[in-house]
Amino acid sequence: MDKALVFTGEQVPVIRMIALKGALKLETLGMQPRGRSAYSIIKQEFGLKGTRASVLEQFTAMVDKAKAGRNNG
Repeated sequence: MDKALVFTGEQVPVIRMIALKGALKLETLGMQPRGRSAYSIIKQEFGLKGTRASVLEQFTAMVDKAKAGRNNG
Protein backbone atom coordinates (compact mmCIF):
# COMPACT_ATOMS: atom_id res chain seq x y z
CA MET A 1 0.00 0.00 0.00
CA ASP A 2 1.27 3.49 -0.84
CA LYS A 3 1.81 5.93 1.96
CA ALA A 4 0.44 9.44 1.59
CA LEU A 5 2.06 12.58 2.93
CA VAL A 6 -0.13 15.06 4.73
CA PHE A 7 1.04 18.61 5.28
CA THR A 8 -0.46 20.80 7.95
CA GLY A 9 -1.19 24.49 7.52
CA GLU A 10 2.10 25.41 9.19
CA GLN A 11 4.12 23.48 6.60
CA VAL A 12 2.42 24.79 3.47
CA PRO A 13 4.45 28.04 3.13
CA VAL A 14 7.76 26.14 3.31
CA ILE A 15 6.55 23.53 0.81
CA ARG A 16 5.50 26.36 -1.53
CA MET A 17 8.93 27.95 -1.23
CA ILE A 18 10.56 24.62 -2.11
CA ALA A 19 8.31 24.30 -5.19
CA LEU A 20 9.12 27.87 -6.29
CA LYS A 21 12.84 27.19 -5.86
CA GLY A 22 12.59 24.12 -8.08
CA ALA A 23 10.66 26.02 -10.73
CA LEU A 24 13.22 28.85 -10.69
CA LYS A 25 16.05 26.35 -11.07
CA LEU A 26 14.35 24.95 -14.18
CA GLU A 27 13.90 28.49 -15.53
CA THR A 28 17.63 29.14 -15.10
CA LEU A 29 18.27 26.02 -17.20
CA GLY A 30 16.09 27.37 -20.00
CA MET A 31 12.60 26.02 -19.36
CA GLN A 32 9.89 28.52 -20.26
CA PRO A 33 6.88 28.91 -17.94
CA ARG A 34 3.34 28.92 -19.34
CA GLY A 35 2.05 31.51 -16.88
CA ARG A 36 3.87 33.84 -14.53
CA SER A 37 7.46 32.85 -14.02
CA ALA A 38 8.72 31.69 -10.64
CA TYR A 39 11.35 34.42 -11.05
CA SER A 40 8.72 37.17 -11.12
CA ILE A 41 6.71 35.62 -8.25
CA ILE A 42 9.78 35.29 -6.03
CA LYS A 43 10.98 38.82 -6.81
CA GLN A 44 7.57 40.30 -6.01
CA GLU A 45 6.71 38.27 -2.91
CA PHE A 46 10.14 38.13 -1.30
CA GLY A 47 11.59 41.45 -2.47
CA LEU A 48 14.67 39.99 -4.13
CA LYS A 49 16.53 41.70 -6.97
CA GLY A 50 19.01 40.56 -9.57
CA THR A 51 19.40 38.03 -12.35
CA ARG A 52 17.70 34.65 -12.28
CA ALA A 53 20.93 33.04 -11.07
CA SER A 54 21.50 35.53 -8.26
CA VAL A 55 17.85 35.38 -7.18
CA LEU A 56 18.13 31.59 -7.11
CA GLU A 57 21.16 31.82 -4.81
CA GLN A 58 19.44 34.31 -2.49
CA PHE A 59 16.19 32.33 -2.46
CA THR A 60 17.97 29.02 -1.82
CA ALA A 61 19.46 30.55 1.33
CA MET A 62 15.98 31.71 2.39
CA VAL A 63 14.49 28.25 1.77
CA ASP A 64 17.29 26.53 3.71
CA LYS A 65 16.74 28.92 6.63
CA ALA A 66 12.96 28.29 6.55
CA LYS A 67 13.50 24.51 6.47
CA ALA A 68 15.96 24.72 9.38
CA GLY A 69 13.46 26.80 11.34
CA ARG A 70 10.76 24.17 10.80
CA ASN A 71 13.09 21.39 11.98
CA ASN A 72 14.04 23.24 15.17
CA GLY A 73 10.54 24.43 16.03
